[in-house]
Amino acid sequence: MARLVDKAYGQALFDLSLEENKIEENAEYINVVKAAFMLNPEILTLLTHPRIPKEEKLDVVINSFSNFVSDDILGFMVTVVKAGRQGQLMSIFDYFIDAVKAYKRIGRAYVTSAIELTKAQKEAVKKRLLEITDNIEYEMNYSVNKSLIGGMVIRIGDKVVDSSIKTKLETISRDLMKIQVKEGRC
Repeated sequence: MARLVDKAYGQALFDLSLEENKIEENAEYINVVKAAFMLNPEILTLLTHPRIPKEEKLDVVINSFSNFVSDDILGFMVTVVKAGRQGQLMSIFDYFIDAVKAYKRIGRAYVTSAIELTKAQKEAVKKRLLEITDNIEYEMNYSVNKSLIGGMVIRIGDKVVDSSIKTKLETISRDLMKIQVKEGRC
């Protein structure tokens, strides 16, 4: 249910931003709000506390953000709080930012390798991803997992390309087990 709320509100904000040609502007304001929530998690705690009346929550939103965001974003936040969905503000904003990135064709890739990649290797991976997808830019996230033995795993959204030695060895092992089981039955 929460994912539906995130999508409904996030998509509505994105559609409005697109219609009013304010995608960049609203994305900047949303990032300001997200940063404020991350630096001051007590604001979100206060907004989600069940014993604090909705009117006080609205006052907190208005007093905290009216000088830092546009009237459109402030109005959106007020609407979310009035609907009792303030607990989903961060995930709504995440959905909006993801929609903006998709619209601008900016992908997000997670690359895990067995060893730290050099700058040249990182650039080669990014270049190859740009060649095989319709994105014009990538936000690259690199990590190291020595258990991969060699190769790498690349995740973009719900797509995963696993060329690690670990996975290849596991596949060979499973295949060999199948062969042994079949031969043992004869």
